[in-house]
Amino acid sequence: AERLSTGSACSSPARGLGDHGITPLSPSHIVTKDSESDTADERTFSVVVAIDFGTTSSGYAYSFSKEPECIHIMRRWEGGDPGVCSQKTPTTMLLTPDRRFHSFGFAARDFYHDLDPNESKHWLYFEKFKMKLHSSSDLTMETDLTAANGKKVKALDIFSSALQYFKEQALKELSDQAGEEMDNSEVRWVVTVPAIWKQPAKQFMRQAAYKAGMATLENPEQLIIALEPEGASIYCRKLRLHQMIDLSSKAALNGISPTDPAKDYVRRNRQSRTFLVENVIGELWSELEEGDRYVVVDCGGGTVDLTVHQIRLPEGHLKELYKASGGPYGSLGVDYEFEKLLCKIFGEDFIDTFKVKRPAAWVDLMIAFESRKRAAAPDRTNPLNITLPFSFIDYYKKFRGHSVEHALRKSNVDFVKWSSQGMLRMNPDAMNALFKPTVDNIIDHLKNLFQKPEVSGVKFLFLVGGFAESPLLQLAVQQAFGDQCRVIIPHDVGLTILKGAVLFGLDPGIVKVRRSPLTYGVGVLNRYVEGKHPPEKLLLKDGTRWCTDVFDKFILSDQSVALGETVKRSYTPAKQSQMVIIINIYSSERDDVNFITDSGVRKCGTLKLDLTGLESTAVPSRREIQTMMQFGDTEIKAMAIDIVTSKSVKVNIDFLN
Repeated sequence: AERLSTGSACSSPARGLGDHGITPLSPSHIVTKDSESDTADERTFSVVVAIDFGTTSSGYAYSFSKEPECIHIMRRWEGGDPGVCSQKTPTTMLLTPDRRFHSFGFAARDFYHDLDPNESKHWLYFEKFKMKLHSSSDLTMETDLTAANGKKVKALDIFSSALQYFKEQALKELSDQAGEEMDNSEVRWVVTVPAIWKQPAKQFMRQAAYKAGMATLENPEQLIIALEPEGASIYCRKLRLHQMIDLSSKAALNGISPTDPAKDYVRRNRQSRTFLVENVIGELWSELEEGDRYVVVDCGGGTVDLTVHQIRLPEGHLKELYKASGGPYGSLGVDYEFEKLLCKIFGEDFIDTFKVKRPAAWVDLMIAFESRKRAAAPDRTNPLNITLPFSFIDYYKKFRGHSVEHALRKSNVDFVKWSSQGMLRMNPDAMNALFKPTVDNIIDHLKNLFQKPEVSGVKFLFLVGGFAESPLLQLAVQQAFGDQCRVIIPHDVGLTILKGAVLFGLDPGIVKVRRSPLTYGVGVLNRYVEGKHPPEKLLLKDGTRWCTDVFDKFILSDQSVALGETVKRSYTPAKQSQMVIIINIYSSERDDVNFITDSGVRKCGTLKLDLTGLESTAVPSRREIQTMMQFGDTEIKAMAIDIVTSKSVKVNIDFLN
């Protein structure tokens, strides 16, 4: 994977740093397990609050450390949609025309909807904005989000306002519960992110939380960034069996047919904040043995995240077997298909214009679609009616000069008709067709995963996340994998991640082994070897021939890493007279990279160590600089120590600046 550097235009980073460079002291690769280092200064928090910040909906839950077995789901939100029962609130935010925070969730949506169209175009309304962190390839602190009216605002401001809103809601509820003011310092916060997010996006969430005042750079441990499917996995292990549905048992259970388990259950439990249903199947966890493997498929609004875990007894710790995979296959994909259908019927030019000119009416239309989307089921025979907002019908007539009804007749789209009550009438086949591309993506991805050797012999597949409520998705997963493993759906499937994130906050050490998502290392100078090293990497310095830009790898992509595992390397300054050394840390998605100039390698941190402070006579001939990287947590730390003076510098790996 050696790449010729193109002349001086791409002057190599290490060549510029020839004066501050380092070279390996051999032998230097030591791996240590630091189990006791962090326990001494562990602060205790009286309550853990987890925030599941989702693409389409969000919520929080909490647990007091004196009664960790009780997980409380947040108070009901005002508002709510007809036909959609929700413990969470939509992830929507409204800013006033002068860009101040106005409201979040149902309140934001309803207020925006009630504004006069001429006024509403000055207000800034945001929805589904979390996907921007997944899709931005060059995310920075300056990345913008676009509001419904086309205006841009810094993403960091929107995310931190949302987190601050949740922080205030939670503290208010906790204070009411405790009967006295609850101080932020007593709370350990947990914020969830998809496991497949790249490091910059995970770091961005932490920065937004700092800005929201949940923790500080001085007290970073007050905030945990948890991985969504990990939370789900931890919760699924705790399930009593009356709290889930086993799609593999073909018979109807207690009169709940296996194809449509959720309906009856939701009817009974709409009022309750505690989830209890009759016993459905025998104990499951007791059937799991040491070494058993299971897959958690977390299907949300934006992404689908797949994690493979293995049980380690007796404590039941978890070990990740394969690095997180997945993609943007959440339920939003169904919304996009609906939008494509509308473009096909009414014309893309009209839909694009309507979204910008009547943003609030567009939001209404998508809300109407959402409740029908949730009514889609494999065995449905009667059509689904979607109300078109009056302003859609009206604006279309102005725009095109003919009626919506005329457009439907002319478009000859199968299975979609106009009903006399002013609705789009969709035949169930038409609705199922909107699900197909997204569901197919999920099934294909799972099939690929099941072919990996690490994933052979999976016993259970847990289907979690809001999209897992869809009977169409449930059926597809059951048909594709029901003969290989048991497909299990927790009852409160949309809250699984939230509850698991609380459990994770109470005991962050529960996941003992993770897989590194990236290859990490540092840039060094090596002695130049004729025939082995490319000639353009040759650097002559004070009579020594160096090979520059060498990527000295600490850990490889998809390598197993234990919690708190530290990799140490020893280096020495390339030149004895150096007063400063600069160690650049690099990452790459591939593990076959040899030079920091190879494509796909990016710099993600710098350690700068001052070597002054010793009489020149006292400097040993080979001065040892120890560099350490600590992995296995959801975030990565690096440090360098000058062994002679015991001066040290620390850095958190930074992907945003």
